[in-house]
Amino acid sequence: MKSRTFAVIAAFLTMAALLWLLPGPSIAADDDAPRITKEELKAKLGDPAVTVIDVRYKANWKKSGQKIAGAVREDPNEVGSWAGKYKKDRMLVFYCD
Repeated sequence: MKSRTFAVIAAFLTMAALLWLLPGPSIAADDDAPRITKEELKAKLGDPAVTVIDVRYKANWKKSGQKIAGAVREDPNEVGSWAGKYKKDRMLVFYCD
């Protein structure tokens, strides 16, 4: 039961993050979207059930000296091409500038 609850929470977080990332005039950042603090994330780094995804624009990512170790960089303009490759039973944490 515990793993199913985690899977449901992870799926919800994934969908909320993807909806927040999608471009378009009718979609805006939601103040009620789930958030995680940097301290909470730091405690989860290395957990095989957590995937950290860096969705900064390429130019910003390249010039930045600050990257989370183990994070995967994905193009925020191409969500449709990469969103399906992540397992639904994982917690996905997205970060950007």
